Amino acid sequence: MLRPAALEVVSVLVLFAVYNVGRVIATGRVASADDNALAILRFQTALQLPDEASMQSWALGVHHFVGLADRYYLLHFPVTIAVLVYLYVRRRDVYYWAKRALVLATAAGMVIHIVWPVTPPRLLEASGMVDTGQRAGTSVYGGSPFAGLANEYAAMPSLHVGWALLLAIVLMSITPGRWRALWLLHPLFTTVTVVVTANHYLLDAAAGALLVIAGLWLSRPGGPCAVRPGRGGG
Repeated sequence: MLRPAALEVVSVLVLFAVYNVGRVIATGRVASADDNALAILRFQTALQLPDEASMQSWALGVHHFVGLADRYYLLHFPVTIAVLVYLYVRRRDVYYWAKRALVLATAAGMVIHIVWPVTPPRLLEASGMVDTGQRAGTSVYGGSPFAGLANEYAAMPSLHVGWALLLAIVLMSITPGRWRALWLLHPLFTTVTVVVTANHYLLDAAAGALLVIAGLWLSRPGGPCAVRPGRGGG
């Protein structure tokens, strides 16, 4: 029991490590990342989406709101791991569905990050936003032990939002009763968090959600990427 569990933990950690290779590849492409970010802002304006700078300005005016958002942003990795561990122990079938979808969505996201790097609002002067994490000393970029693992030019898509939605959907699938919809609060809070902390644009959140929905659909029982009996499905 311990050996298969250890292998699963290692495989997830390898996934995170491979995903962050995009940071190395994006180095030296700041100019193109800025141009791509400006293209997103123009497209959002054309769609008449809410302005992230205005959203952040409102949040900064609410006592402790942004401070809580900075800390919620840091829960991304530990919450994902905790839910995967829970599913592995209690619902192995759902665990493999979630893991396969996570791999597919993350792989697709990594390709986009490499091919089309995007500067996040906190690093784009034209966004008119501030880096709340740096101001509060809670940033995972620069000065933290995890700074070297972070891809700072991977705003599109937001896998913070994507993974949060994935967790919500799989937990809803095993939670009885009408209250299971409350799991959707996690991706909702995550979306608000990544925007007001200037880590992502609204379109990043939408793209991350779409990637995960596609990954879950492809990995569903009977789907083209489902785990077949006898192939590691537990």
